[in-house]
Amino acid sequence: MGSTEHPGAEGVGRRDLIKRSAALGLVAVPAMGLMSACASGGDSGSSDEGDTKGKTSKDNPFGAKKGSKLDVVVFKGGYGDDYAKAWEADFDKKLGITSTHTGTQEITGKLQPRFNAGNPPDVVDDSGAQQIKVDVLYKNGQLLDLAEVLDAPSVDDPAKKVRDTLIPGTLDPGMQEGKVVALNYIYTVWGLWYSGKLFQEKGWQEPKTWDDFLAVCKDAKSQGIGGLAHQGKYPYYINVAIMDLIAKKGGLEAMKAIDNLDPKAFVGSDAAQAAVEAVYEVVEKGYLMPGTNGLTHTESQTRWNQYKAAFITSGSWLENEQLKQTPTDFDMKFLPMPLLSGSKLPFEAIRAGSGEPFIIPAKAGNLPAAKEFMRRMLSKEWSTLFAKQANSLTILKDGVDPGVRLRPGTQSTVEASKAAGDNTFRYLYTEWYSEMGTAIEAASNELMAKRIQPKEWLKRCQAAVDKQAKDPASKKNHRD
Repeated sequence: MGSTEHPGAEGVGRRDLIKRSAALGLVAVPAMGLMSACASGGDSGSSDEGDTKGKTSKDNPFGAKKGSKLDVVVFKGGYGDDYAKAWEADFDKKLGITSTHTGTQEITGKLQPRFNAGNPPDVVDDSGAQQIKVDVLYKNGQLLDLAEVLDAPSVDDPAKKVRDTLIPGTLDPGMQEGKVVALNYIYTVWGLWYSGKLFQEKGWQEPKTWDDFLAVCKDAKSQGIGGLAHQGKYPYYINVAIMDLIAKKGGLEAMKAIDNLDPKAFVGSDAAQAAVEAVYEVVEKGYLMPGTNGLTHTESQTRWNQYKAAFITSGSWLENEQLKQTPTDFDMKFLPMPLLSGSKLPFEAIRAGSGEPFIIPAKAGNLPAAKEFMRRMLSKEWSTLFAKQANSLTILKDGVDPGVRLRPGTQSTVEASKAAGDNTFRYLYTEWYSEMGTAIEAASNELMAKRIQPKEWLKRCQAAVDKQAKDPASKKNHRD
């Protein structure tokens, strides 16, 4: 899902960011465990470029036309949309192309009618709880194959293709049937979060095992504090815990079994059983923050910011999303998922990779400008503009200016990425199979509310996998 709902970020943070040369070393993702297929040749789309096509040149390979207009829609969540406004201003300054800008959280509500009418925007940040699912758009033939953009010369080094300037593996989540149809732009880390201030006051240590995690939750409960908060109305978040535990317990093979729709992905998987039972223990022992099952993401996160829970699950957009609600001395910190006994991956292993999908609709009215806009998104200048405005790193290698500073929580994810090294993993079923992903989330919602037991959760998740496996198109997606 990349990022879900995030309110706007502002300015720059408090701690020194790694210098540009160090940024790649800290966050580069190895190809290990990630699908390595390359995008197939591109289709220039069904839109008639007509009067939006200008002269091509070395600096303007797609012929973006001066005086034309670009229609940009951006999910205005945790990263805000100031970065996009900065991009658009620079695009106008350098190419003479003005933009119509829309920042919204109502992606489906505002854009589904436009897609249905054949009048979509030119560039879309298709994210958030109301995201139009990428696999659905792809199946309907509504997305441009981005191969032409990725094979174009890099803005920074024309001797290189754009795709060769990106952190390895970060294109994979945007693939459908071997084609890159969405550019997941932001480097994201998922896991647990806590307050450094609260932990120091209570004398708690970062738990590295699940037993230690439960011990902190137990002590928190004894002091009138919830152990774990989760965003109950959006069970995507609690699946961060469950799915991370599966991958760390069973290793990459357990993760790939789910992505590859294995008949024993859940039922018959020791890792899946151990993971769901571990999370359910938090429910059974009353360690959940009271009321968390009925809260939205921001409501739950705000209570966590008020020290009403020790832990919360989320991705690295959390700090941006909670800027206005976070006390200045909160000291937000990221924590890899603690280990179950007998785990195949180490404690330092994290789910990390690209999030926040940007798309170009196949019927975009100004395809040349849309392609050029995306090419420039993958320049150091625009990557740095994003980091300054949104407090986050992008998928561009060595893409952040040395002067940019990150806030403490985001900085802690950079440090966690460095500690993880090669031990990173990333599920792809959420992008490939949205219907299956929704069914798994629904099962998790029932689990956290104690309406079903772990055994039933496994059955429902396996049923979702088995249903997806019957779709012949599923055979075109596979991880080795």
